[in-house]
Amino acid sequence: MIRYTHRIGFWKYILLIYISIFSFAQSAEFHEEASIIIEASLANQPKKSFLKEFYERLYFVPVWTHENTISNFSYELLKQIELDKTLAPESKIRQNAFLISSKSKAAYASLSMEEKIKLEFEITVLYKEYIDYLLNGNINWKAFKGKLVNPANEEEINGGWITYGSQFNPLNIMQDAIVNGSLDDTLNRAAPKGFNYALMKKELVKYLEIKQNGGWEKIPAIKGSIKIGQSNTAIPSIRERLRSSGELGNCSVPKEPKMYDKCLQNAIMKFQKNNGIKPSGIINTKTAKALRESIDTKIAKIRLNLDRIKWLNHRFEPRSIMINIPDFQFTFIENGKAIKEMKVIVGDKKHRTPVFSNRVSNIILNPYWNVPQSIIQKEFIPKLLKNPNAMKKEGIEVTRGWERDEPKIDPATIDWSQYQYSKTLPFRFAQPPGNANALGKIKFLFPNNFAVYMHDTPTKRLFDEEIRAFSHGCIRLAEPMELLKIFASIDTRVDLERANKILKGKTETNLSLKNSIPVDIVYLTAWVDYNGELQFRNDVYGYDELQK
Repeated sequence: MIRYTHRIGFWKYILLIYISIFSFAQSAEFHEEASIIIEASLANQPKKSFLKEFYERLYFVPVWTHENTISNFSYELLKQIELDKTLAPESKIRQNAFLISSKSKAAYASLSMEEKIKLEFEITVLYKEYIDYLLNGNINWKAFKGKLVNPANEEEINGGWITYGSQFNPLNIMQDAIVNGSLDDTLNRAAPKGFNYALMKKELVKYLEIKQNGGWEKIPAIKGSIKIGQSNTAIPSIRERLRSSGELGNCSVPKEPKMYDKCLQNAIMKFQKNNGIKPSGIINTKTAKALRESIDTKIAKIRLNLDRIKWLNHRFEPRSIMINIPDFQFTFIENGKAIKEMKVIVGDKKHRTPVFSNRVSNIILNPYWNVPQSIIQKEFIPKLLKNPNAMKKEGIEVTRGWERDEPKIDPATIDWSQYQYSKTLPFRFAQPPGNANALGKIKFLFPNNFAVYMHDTPTKRLFDEEIRAFSHGCIRLAEPMELLKIFASIDTRVDLERANKILKGKTETNLSLKNSIPVDIVYLTAWVDYNGELQFRNDVYGYDELQK
């Protein structure tokens, strides 16, 4: 023990306390000898070797093995893996855990010191593999981001996705477990907590069990649509499909099994809503296609989105905003409940809304729309080359320079061809405040490198569309005034009466919030909503395929 006290300090004493509490009396000598062997075995390992870094952090003390048995931490790890139903039976992690478990039971005490150290390292490798699975999932983020379009013009929005890693990692989880004496407890705290992650895991287990029990039969092709009161040979299959997934509710088989009855219609409407289909109750082509999706497709989608959730910004504040791109939906969350939902319009496939988090800090009433250079060059200059008066029709003012007091110029006096592909553009194109302004009457700012924000829009008719991907990347709100009312109810700097007076005019006014609100723009094609319902949506940007 004298060797320890001269070399190490606090952490090694913590480890020795762990040894004295959780091991046999004779284990101190075992750990002394094992520590020497571990340090010597790893001496020539590369600096970035996980084994070397792991045991350097733990002062080369073995944590998985004792003299006559494996440690409590080993039992906890093996039990966690055994009980983790999200791991496929054929997964490498589960197979390695089985082999290690078998080895630890078969005449463990007769193993040589070298064999026990070899087992110690094997369990460490297993531990890292499992922690990586828990915290990071299987998406190759580097490869995915490399496939995204990176526009030359930074003002153009196309394919951004910012990931937020966990504060936990295999090294600090082990240190925390040692201090607290429990790996189980630390793993429970390390698991993602936001975005209904735990409920999603339960849904994955449910769907895995459905598959284990045989899944569901494929629904036969349906010609046209099926309406309530009609008979169709596909109805029994549809009923069994919904029963298999637990979506049929309390519906029983009617006297005429092929009849599309009211109870089944209610189940279909719920299914439609949970799959992003207009809940008409009519079994149309879109509904039939969703019903025919295989159990394997559903499981793969749930797994993929669980992995996405792991990389979202998990914050724990009483209020937050979530915008889910594939759902075209805005949700204001307060104390774990959705207090306001509304339709949104997101970027089209050429101008994809980026995935990232920030905080709403300012509200602009009667905003100017300062047109991004990319839109000027790709859309406005071609119009000006055809018609010098095109900007008048668009309600756009052009000035030389970006200061607000710069004099307006007549676009017809400029040779725009020289600026269509130029890196610099010495002109400001702006649409003044008003009902026809592209940003509407209100803009909600959350500073970011993508120049993305939420705003009102004069084109309300587009909110009637199911697939609402029409913008250049910003988020258009169906009910901006309702959001303004929410901010007025929680922030003293937003006076609703005064704001309404300002909105009747055309003076741009900035409201700086006293307390900023987190906003998360996410991309989830499967998730559990704030009513506890599992939701599925179509992959509007094709990211599911890129992240497989």
